[in-house]
Amino acid sequence: MKTRTFAVLLAFAAAVLAGCQSVPPTNVHQPMSARPAARADNLANSNGAIFNATSSRPLFEDRRARYVGDTLTINITENTSASTNSSSSANRASEIEAAVPVVSGLPGKNLQGIALAAGTSNDFSGKGASAAKNVFTGTITVTVIEVLENGNLLVSGEKQVAIGQGQEYIRLSGVVNPSFITATNTIASSRVADARVEYKESGYISEAQVMGWLARFFLTFLPF
Repeated sequence: MKTRTFAVLLAFAAAVLAGCQSVPPTNVHQPMSARPAARADNLANSNGAIFNATSSRPLFEDRRARYVGDTLTINITENTSASTNSSSSANRASEIEAAVPVVSGLPGKNLQGIALAAGTSNDFSGKGASAAKNVFTGTITVTVIEVLENGNLLVSGEKQVAIGQGQEYIRLSGVVNPSFITATNTIASSRVADARVEYKESGYISEAQVMGWLARFFLTFLPF
């Protein structure tokens, strides 16, 4: 019985430690890397000539990415800013007056000549403003994971950087038009279609900035 209890506690501790070291989820295209496909023209050639049939590139072909498994360097230059301002106002006023005239020969003489007046006023004014600015610069090399029918390249990649007790994950994926790739096999992130750029962290420092699940529950459950 004690052995079974100890095994359960050990499994629970392992699960907790695994959860603390878990990799942040991602929304980039999968997989984030691909191996180049084998080509039928890669024949053995040992004659020592300039032309080599085992080379993956022809003699006069540049080194820009165009096949599955090729790498491409992307310069991340994301700089976005947005701001909104709104204001609204409403005014409403009403006034009502009523009077009972003096008429002879009618009962209720005490009520005759009474005047009634009422007035209401409603004023509403509201203003709102919001602003956001995001700057993300860096460089990452991705891999071509698929060549689309029109020649565009679906690329995806990840960079992991371990600093101290935490890890940083930089991920990027998107569709690249080969005509936008420079001679140095680079392209700006602003020219990547359907771009998904992520920068996430893991470790106790980043976890300390996350609200606990029970606190989030009460934050959404309580009406005040």
